[in-house]
Amino acid sequence: MAVWDGLRARIQTKVIDTVHGGDLRLERYRRPPGDPGLFGPDSPVWDVHGHAIGMLTGGFAALMLQSLHPLAMAGVAEHSDYRADPLGRLSRTARYVTMTAFGSTADAETQIAAVRKVHTYIHGVTPDGTPYSAEDPDLLTWVHTAEIRSFLAGYQTFAGRRHRLGDAECDRYVAEVALLARRLGAVRVPESVSEMEQYLTRVRPQLRPTPAAVQAVGFLRAFGRDTVERTATRILMNGGISLLPGWARAQLGIRRPALVRHLLDRPATRLLGALLFWACGPSEVVAAARDRAAASVH
Repeated sequence: MAVWDGLRARIQTKVIDTVHGGDLRLERYRRPPGDPGLFGPDSPVWDVHGHAIGMLTGGFAALMLQSLHPLAMAGVAEHSDYRADPLGRLSRTARYVTMTAFGSTADAETQIAAVRKVHTYIHGVTPDGTPYSAEDPDLLTWVHTAEIRSFLAGYQTFAGRRHRLGDAECDRYVAEVALLARRLGAVRVPESVSEMEQYLTRVRPQLRPTPAAVQAVGFLRAFGRDTVERTATRILMNGGISLLPGWARAQLGIRRPALVRHLLDRPATRLLGALLFWACGPSEVVAAARDRAAASVH
């Protein structure tokens, strides 16, 4: 028993260290009492964003999909420290996604304001002479839509049949998270699954794999400080690849046959998800947020 408890503790510590920078800081999610946050516990946002393996695979899929937009990728290549400090970048992104979904209303608004401030510094010119800015409303719409499409795909694929969202709930999810994109300055944000797919069809002519995109995907696939991290990353990346539209895999030059994706990659991802759930249990962040939302204000 002590051996298994020790293994659980090591896995949990590894996950918190890698994804959250070493501390969940649960006290942030417990106050103020009675505050439901931007979405509330009955929102499908809490279901999707509270599912660890769906968000991890969806996050990798989002990064790959986003990289296909030359302007978005130029901003990452010139202004991001993902190569020098990949875990710092991961923990900051995880903090934003988690706080906007489960944090108090004030804390979520603080995160949004912080990102908007950072965006004011991200601008430049691509190698072909095209100017870009992280404050560009259309570019913000692209980044958001690629992310949300990937998160939803990750949840629907790995949450299990009993927990999958119905069509109406999927539409509600897309409509509710559109709030975040608009707060960041995006325009014409999709508010249903059909609008999201129509948007992706419209934007496809603008997408192409720049050398920076290919390098970023290669970096992600090889990431890991040790054998355990490299193995977990490869499993999660392959799970994320299985979530991408076929045209995106083709543009990125990723060749993983359907049989490999469905008979190897997804089962391996589900196994990793089961291991993480065994070690970490249900999300402590979601539990803290639920307690906050249900608490009496007296």
